[in-house]
Amino acid sequence: MSPNQTEEGVRPAAGTRPSSSLPPPRYRRVLGVDRSRLLQYATLVVLAVLVVAPIAPILYQSVIDRPLHETGQIFTLGNFAALFSEAGFGEVILNTAVLAVLTTVLTLVIAVPMAVLVVRTALPFGQVLGLSMQWPFYISSLILGFGWITMYGPAGFVSTEVRELIGFVPWNLYSLPGMALTEAVALAPVTYVFCANALRQADAALESAAQVCGAKPLRIIFTVVVPMLRPPVVYATILTFSTSIESLSVPLLYGTSTNIRVFSTFLYTNGLESISPDYGVLGAASMIILVVTFGLVFLQARVLTKAQRFISVRGKATRPRRLELGWVKWAGAVLVTIYVLFGAAIPILGLVFRSFTLVFTPMQNPFRTLTLDNYADIFSFDDYVRSITNSLTVAVVGAVAVSALALIAVIVARRSTFRFRRAVEYLAFAPQAIPGIIVGIGFFWAFALLPHSGPLGAIVQGSLVGVVIVFGFGAVPTAFSSIASSITQIGSELDNAARTSGADWVGAFARILWRLLIPAFVGAMILTFVALLKAYASALFIASPDSEVIGTTMLVLWTEGQTGSVAALATLQIAITAAVVAVAGRFMKGHAHA
Repeated sequence: MSPNQTEEGVRPAAGTRPSSSLPPPRYRRVLGVDRSRLLQYATLVVLAVLVVAPIAPILYQSVIDRPLHETGQIFTLGNFAALFSEAGFGEVILNTAVLAVLTTVLTLVIAVPMAVLVVRTALPFGQVLGLSMQWPFYISSLILGFGWITMYGPAGFVSTEVRELIGFVPWNLYSLPGMALTEAVALAPVTYVFCANALRQADAALESAAQVCGAKPLRIIFTVVVPMLRPPVVYATILTFSTSIESLSVPLLYGTSTNIRVFSTFLYTNGLESISPDYGVLGAASMIILVVTFGLVFLQARVLTKAQRFISVRGKATRPRRLELGWVKWAGAVLVTIYVLFGAAIPILGLVFRSFTLVFTPMQNPFRTLTLDNYADIFSFDDYVRSITNSLTVAVVGAVAVSALALIAVIVARRSTFRFRRAVEYLAFAPQAIPGIIVGIGFFWAFALLPHSGPLGAIVQGSLVGVVIVFGFGAVPTAFSSIASSITQIGSELDNAARTSGADWVGAFARILWRLLIPAFVGAMILTFVALLKAYASALFIASPDSEVIGTTMLVLWTEGQTGSVAALATLQIAITAAVVAVAGRFMKGHAHA
C-alpha cells in the first residue's frame, strides 16, 4: 500500500482537487475506532476464542490431579503415567496405528487411480462415473457403517449368499481390515476430488512432449501424470490419516462385539460410558491425539514447502487430451463401478429397504414383511422427532452463521491490510487439526467452567446453541476454503476502485465484493449444511436429552437393537441430504460463471 493510501480510501495528493465536487463519505466511528478495524479485530478474536476454547481445558486437565471443577488442584504428569501404565493401552495405540495406515493406503489405492482414469483417460461413461465416485461424501460414515453391517456383516444378505455359494465368507467385517475398508470407501471421495481438480487444472504440455518422444499412454500416466499429483496426494494422505485416528462410528460399530479398541473408542468408553471417568487420563489421551494431529499438519506443511516444483498451470495452457488406453479403459470402468456399486449403492439400498421391513434377514423373504411401522415409530415418539428437528435447526442455523463468519474471515485474510490477516487464515484452518471427538470433550469442559447461573452458561450448556457452536467450529475450514477459492477469481481492482472513490474497507465489501460472492456464499452454506447434518461425534459429550441430533439418536437405537428405527432415521437423513444437494446443484448450475 502506498503512503497516500489508507483503509478509508486514497488520500489526494497535496495541491490537487478531488475529481468530483462531492466530498468523500464519512463513516461513523464506534467508540472512537474505525469500523473496518473493529470488524477485523472482532473476527480475529472470535476465531481465536473458538480455537482456544476446546484446547485450553484439555491441556489444563491433562496436567492436574483432579477434575477441573474441583478446588485444590495440583500440577502433575501422573495422568500420562497412569495412561501408559493402563492395561491394554499399548494395544489401543497399535490398533489405532494399524487402522490409520490401512485406511490411508486403501483410500489412496481407490481414489488416485480412479481420478486419473476419470479425468485423464477416455473412460467409458466417465462423467457419470466421476459423479458417482462422490456419492459417499454426502453420507456419514455412521450410516455407511450401518449399511455395511446390513449387507456384509456376519448375518448380512451378501454374506449369507456367499456362504451358501462357496461354504464360507472370505471376509471378516468385524476386524481392523474390515474397519479400514469401510472407512476408505467413505473417505475416498475427498481424495478423489483433490486429485481430480489438480488433473483438470494441469497443462497438457508435458504430456504432449512425452507423446512427441514416443511414450505410450500408460508410460505417460506413470512417468508424467502420477508424479505431478504428489502435492494433492500428500495433502490427502495427511488428512486421511488424521481422520482415521479420530473416527468413532465404524470402530464403535464393528469393534464393540470383538473388543477391538482404538483411541476414539477408548475416549468414548472411558469418558461418556464410564460411571466414574478418570478425567485426568481422559485429558492426557486427548492431548496425545492433539499432538499427533498437529504434528501431521506441520509435517504436511514441511513436505509441501517445495510444491512449486510441481506447478504445471501456466499462461496459455492447453486443454488436456484424454489418453486412449484400449481395453484397459473398460477394466477401469468396471473397477469404478464395483466401488460405487458394492461400496455405497448396495449397502445404502439395503439400509433403505430395511427401513420398510419388520424383519430383514436372508432366512425370510423381506417382501413379506413390508411395512411403514418403522417410520410410524419414529414420528410417534417426541424424542425421535425432536432429534430430526434439532438436526435441521443446527444445520440451517449453523450453515448461515458459519458461512457468514467464513466470508468475513476470507475478506479479512485475502482483501485487507489488517496486520494480523495471516493469523486469521491460520485460525480458520486450525479446526482441521482437531479431531471431532476431541472438540466435543474440549467444549464439554469449556462449557462446564462457565457459571451455571450466568447468562452465557444458561445459553450454551446442554442446548442447541452449544451444539451449533461445536458443530460449526469443525465446519469453518470447509466454508473458508469454498469462499476463498472463489475470491481469487475476482480482481482486486474492483474493490480498489471503490476505495479510491472514498469507500472504506467495509463499504467496498458491502457494495461490491458481497454481491460478487453471493454464489460462493450459497455454495459454502450448502457444503456446511451437509457437513453439519452428518456430524454427531462431538455432540456425544455436550448434548442433553433435549438437544440430541439424528446421529446420536441412531447410536442409542442401535445399542438397543432397534435396527428398523435406525434404518428409518438414516433414510430420512439421506433423503434430506439428497434433496438439498439436488436443489443446490440446480442453483449452482445457473451461477457457474461466478
